[in-house]
Amino acid sequence: MQLAAAGWNVTAVDLSEARMKRLAVNLARTKLSARTVIADALLYAPDAKFDAVLVDAPCSATGIFRRHPDVLHRVRPKAIAGLAGQQRAILARAAQAVKPGGLLVYAVCSLEKEEGEQVADWFASAHADFAPAAAPGALPGVQPDGRMRITPATLADAGGADGFFVAMFHRKDEQAPSVG
Repeated sequence: MQLAAAGWNVTAVDLSEARMKRLAVNLARTKLSARTVIADALLYAPDAKFDAVLVDAPCSATGIFRRHPDVLHRVRPKAIAGLAGQQRAILARAAQAVKPGGLLVYAVCSLEKEEGEQVADWFASAHADFAPAAAPGALPGVQPDGRMRITPATLADAGGADGFFVAMFHRKDEQAPSVG
């Protein structure tokens, strides 16, 4: 919704039909537009590559414990490990849809390093065609390595915030082969 409101040409992909119906209702209510695709992110193959891809990955949601404290009692290490594996797979698949020179953004509402920094580290080491993208000024708190960690203590004076992790990567431009 925020990307559409900012004027981006948005394609939203989600496996959940219910979530996509809710998105369609909200788009209509706000008079915004986006193409919606009900598909598995691991199988989705767009017709063309995108300037930017945002992966809002499925995660343990431990970052929302301020509003939903029960999450801390139901999430187990085995589940976190499984979700981190799923995140790596989705991120690798999404990377294929980014144009040279484009941006890939990975986000989770988790406080677990296994679902944040460790997935971003894995991606950076496994995908030499991408580099960290700091995107100065894009968001407050973005570090020079293109990462941002928000904790529930952030904005404490204003009631706090949910915790999340974001990492941004820039796909390197393809180099034309040199001649002679």
